[in-house]
Amino acid sequence: MKYLLALDQGTTSCRAMLFDAAGAIRGCVQREFAQHYPQPGWVEHDAREIWSVQLAVAVETLAQAGLRPADIAALGITNQRETTVVWDRKTGLPVAPAIVWQDRRTARLCDQLKQDGASGLIREKTGLVVDAYFSASKLHWILQHVPEARSKAEAGDWAFGTIDSWLVWNLTGGKVHCTDVSNASRTMLYNLHTGEWDDALLRLFGIPRGLLPTVRASSGVCGEATGPLAGIPIAGIAGDQQAALFGQGCTRPGMVKNTYGTGCFLLMHTGTAPVASSNQLVSTVAWRVGDRTDYALEGSVFIAGAVVQWLRDGLGLIRTSGEIEALAASVPDTGGVYLVPAFAGLGAPHWDPHARGTLVGLTRGTTAAHLARAALESIAFQSADVIRAMEADAGAPLQELRVDGGASVNNLLMQFQADLLGAPVVRPHIAETTALGAARLAGLATGYWKDPKEATAPSTTDQRFEPRLGTDERARRLAGWRKALERAKHWALDA
Repeated sequence: MKYLLALDQGTTSCRAMLFDAAGAIRGCVQREFAQHYPQPGWVEHDAREIWSVQLAVAVETLAQAGLRPADIAALGITNQRETTVVWDRKTGLPVAPAIVWQDRRTARLCDQLKQDGASGLIREKTGLVVDAYFSASKLHWILQHVPEARSKAEAGDWAFGTIDSWLVWNLTGGKVHCTDVSNASRTMLYNLHTGEWDDALLRLFGIPRGLLPTVRASSGVCGEATGPLAGIPIAGIAGDQQAALFGQGCTRPGMVKNTYGTGCFLLMHTGTAPVASSNQLVSTVAWRVGDRTDYALEGSVFIAGAVVQWLRDGLGLIRTSGEIEALAASVPDTGGVYLVPAFAGLGAPHWDPHARGTLVGLTRGTTAAHLARAALESIAFQSADVIRAMEADAGAPLQELRVDGGASVNNLLMQFQADLLGAPVVRPHIAETTALGAARLAGLATGYWKDPKEATAPSTTDQRFEPRLGTDERARRLAGWRKALERAKHWALDA
């Protein structure tokens, strides 16, 4: 039997997972890597560390399973999106720290673009709103602030990529510089309608075309690994959220999933044409398989699981992330406390880069348990805001929400999410559908299954959470959230 290997490169950790033809997990190794915060609002990664850790967990996964590269039918990559890496083509070394998707250093540049009237052009071409979240302003910043950047970039000596491109470059020993359509559509440089890098946008951000990777399908062999993984075909690439949508089997218009990771990312499949949002969501490529491109509407919550990490590492309220459910469940409610975790601004549908974290409703009776519960509830509140925007765009209520990601194993959170939405929340047996989606895209490209439909079959359901909260109580909780939200907005505007 041969297996599929998925490299799941996330915001805080690197994971490698082995799957068999039935989608069962046959091996998994995960390791965290360092987060760097050199200034308020700045978030950086060491791209060399990401490559080192990602390769190490892949090799360790094979070793633990007693497998060799020859036992792997194909390799799929899924990655944190928008995070921006620039490296020297000759040395293969990054020229600066990777600027993470959460980073807000280019918020004022984005404000200026809005003032200059560029929002309409960018929205029409890319389906995105103007925000520091996306890659274009980050790449512009590197070209402005790294010595010799402009001359090196124009001479073709340097290369840009999101993390998928960086991994492919290193896996192939520098032979392949590519990305897939789903990652390209998150850069704010890719035209959704032409399917190519857009010259007008490159001029707007001052980016030489020679920096950019070749754009390929999400399912298709783009190269062959060298080194410890030598001989394995690299056959699938998709941004983490699009990979999760595929892994969940959300392949028909109207199907919605939410991935609870460092952030929350809700995607609604919209079919084979991009759909413009009237409610501050973004249009994005879901994937391309063969000649068919599928699209989605997306809403991004910047801080979800990261708020639990903050309680653990920043406040020391818990020793491990897994402890939060029991602590939060030790009280019946938050005692009127609301936490808005706008540590990196607010994403969809608010798009406020100047918002900051806010904790309101504290009394002398507030305990660590109330803070823990407020932190979990903040994840569900933010997700509900995005769902309401999706329902408005779709003109129909949500039928069910499919969930995955690390925090989806938290039953308290999932039940509260169903309560807020007034709709069922469905958790699959395999919660890590991001890696599963990457593996399935890779297997699809290499004929791993006799019937291609096996690659899009939804996972079996682990648990279904039905809403229990009454209408009046739901309205009361949401009203309190909106009050707290208003206090977080625009906080750092004059900072």
